[in-house]
Parts: sequence; C-alpha cells; structure tokens
Amino acid sequence: MKFSDLNLNKSLLNALEDLGLDSPTSIQSKVFSIVMSGKDMGGIAQTGTGKTLAYLLPLMRMWTFSKDKLPQIVVLVPTRELVVQVLETAKKLATYISFDAVGVYGGVNIKTQVLELAQGCDLLVATPGRFIDLAASGALKVKNIKKLVIDEFDMMLDLGFRPQLQTIFDKIPEKRQNLLFSATISEEVEELLDETFKSPEIIEDVAVGTPHQNIEQRAYFIPNFNTKINFLEVLLANDTQMTKNLVFVGNKTLADTIFEELTRREVESIDIIHSNKSQNYRFRALESFTKGETRTLIATDLGSRGLDIPKISHVINMDIPEVAEDYIHRIGRTGRGNEKGISISFITEKEQELFEEIETLMNYQVTIGETPVYLEISDSLMSFEMEKIDMKILAPKKKIDVGPAFHEKAEKNKKVNKRRDIEAEKKAKYGKAYKKERKL
Repeated sequence: MKFSDLNLNKSLLNALEDLGLDSPTSIQSKVFSIVMSGKDMGGIAQTGTGKTLAYLLPLMRMWTFSKDKLPQIVVLVPTRELVVQVLETAKKLATYISFDAVGVYGGVNIKTQVLELAQGCDLLVATPGRFIDLAASGALKVKNIKKLVIDEFDMMLDLGFRPQLQTIFDKIPEKRQNLLFSATISEEVEELLDETFKSPEIIEDVAVGTPHQNIEQRAYFIPNFNTKINFLEVLLANDTQMTKNLVFVGNKTLADTIFEELTRREVESIDIIHSNKSQNYRFRALESFTKGETRTLIATDLGSRGLDIPKISHVINMDIPEVAEDYIHRIGRTGRGNEKGISISFITEKEQELFEEIETLMNYQVTIGETPVYLEISDSLMSFEMEKIDMKILAPKKKIDVGPAFHEKAEKNKKVNKRRDIEAEKKAKYGKAYKKERKL
C-alpha cells in the first residue's frame, strides 16, 4: 500500500513526499479508516513504527479551516521532549496548508506560551499540567476541541497523570473523538478506556511485547554495578560499531554516577539527560546527540518514551527495569523504521528473574554473551547492592542516680497545721469568753 491509496489530500501527500515517505507502516494503514470514521480508538504498536503519523495524518485530513483559530485537536504527551517531537512532525506535514500548531509544557515561562496561543492555533501539543494551567488562566480556549489524542498513555498512568487527565476530560467538550496510542497496554489502561471512552476499538499491530525484528538483542551476566561501568568503558573503547549509543539506567542518581565516573576516566563524547537537568540543558544535549556530535547519551527511563532519534546504533541497559514493558520501550529507541539496531543488557544475579520475565513477555530468548577475559571485576559494591541487615543493638542498662523524689520546699511555702483554741483567744482579747447571742 502507498500513501496515495489512502484518503489523503494533495497537500499532505506533497509533505510526505518531501519527507521521503511513500508507504504507510502497518499501524498507520490499520488505524487510518477508523480514525477517519470518528470512533474512539486505542492503537497498540511497537516503538518506532510511526504512531505519531498514524494519528496526525487522518486528523489533519479531517481538519477544517476556522477563522477564530482556536485549537480543534489536542495531543497530550508525558514529556517535554515528546511535545517538541510531535510538534516538529505536525509542522512538517502542514508545509502546504494553513495549519498552525503550538506546543506547551512546564518548566519554562508560561507568558511566552500565552502569547503564542493568543495568535491562534489549530493543533495544541501539551503536557497535562501546563494544559490545565493555561486553561485555568483563560489563555487556552477549549470550546472548539473536537479531537483528543493521548500519546504514551500507559506511561501517563504510570507517572500519576490520571487525576490531571480526569481534570482535562471534565474541562473540554464531552462531544469529541478520543484516540489513545502506546507500545504497551495494562489492566489499568483497559479500565480507563472502558470508564472514559465510548466503546473504543482496540487495534493491536502486533502482540504486546513482541520484539522488534530489526533489533539484535544481547545480554551479559555482570557481578555488580561498578563492573558494569567497567564493561561499558571497554565496549565504548573497542567496539567501532557503537557510533550512536543510548545508555539507560533506572534513576537519576545512578545516571549521574555513570556520567561522573566515565568523565573521570576521560571517556570522550558523552552527555546526560534527566529531569533534574534544566530544560535548556536537555534540549542542547538531545540536539547534540541527534546531530551525532555526542556519541553516547545517558538517560533515565523517562527518556525511553520521549526520544525519537534516528540512527541510534546501540541501546545499553545498565540495569534491568522492574516493569517488563519498560524494557520494550528502552530497546525500541534503536532499530526504528527500516534501520537495524543492537540492544545490550547487563544482568546481575539479582536481576536474572526480572530478565526472565521480560523474555516471557517477548516469547523470545536473548543471546547471552561472554565477557572479555581482560574485563576488570570490581569488588566494590554500591549502597543499593549491599545486604540490608535489620538488627537491634541493645545498649547495657546503667543505674542512674536521679536524686530524691521531691525537692525541698521554699520557706514561704512551708505550712504547719496547728489546732486553734478559739475560746482562749477571745478571752485574751475581751477579758472573757465571747459568745454570740442567737436572735430568736
């Protein structure tokens, strides 16, 4: 099938030709007619198979010009990086039509985004929090929204976006088309689909967890994290095929540790991105990596969803994610489109069970390689690798002299109860005993 076989107008076909695209991917061809029908839909497909074009093409085909330039299409994504990437794709598709797209996200001055919205747009790409901020301030008018797309919606739920999504559902017109796209689906996602959307049609391009055919997967058993860093250094120094490498690790602390250690060892052309880095830093790091100026980029799992970078040769898993689907997202950063890619995973004994769960999800056994004999095995363990022993150490009891139970009273507070002889006191005063007469 060719794009010309779909119900696309000449303007969109010309834009696709400029991009060098003539044939839709499987997910793009499967969902096109369903999206055009106006039905709610959930699209499940492997990373790198073109989900962004899968929803943008039919939505932009259905779009109609409006003078008031209020957004008709909203795309919600979990990360700032993904906002930028969806926005860039939409602008390329809009080369030959009067279609304006705006992207908004947190972490930057909201006033700039308010000014952009004031000029009008047809498509808004946003992170949920910034969408709510702009709508609450009145800068974002939601009355014309007809199409809502939630991209990477399983990640949205994993990151706790569900309350924000519900707020957005309540704000925008109830009469709308809802489209959800992701590489994986969970029970919570299915529950949200049933609760929120109207009889959505679920389109699975391939079974969830199916490994991408373009990705060669390898794994190595490594005793500890410091040895993993040693092995990463060995690979970067000796494997000439590792031209553009994305290194994944589960948290920011370990990402910083890897970056600092490789920098100390004078490993060249490396950079790092995670949520503690400023937005400008992250954009510069991504741009440098995308252009090939940086050879190796270290990222946390958040980056596995928002990075659409061509020609990544290798994905390296420094640890094994606890959620098997996250592994699918990680390795999906390579082997995108028609490209070939390689994923390499470092596995400790404690992580072996997690990796077996990943293999079960994929229904695929990953090749286990032999580490080189010259690899330096470290005896030093990271704090999270050490056994935690919960022992109460009881100190010996000591006798403490606390003194008397009561302190000495002040002189003025000392009182002595004395029995008074009233008759004697009266006689001394009046010369005789005084008796008060009763009145009858």
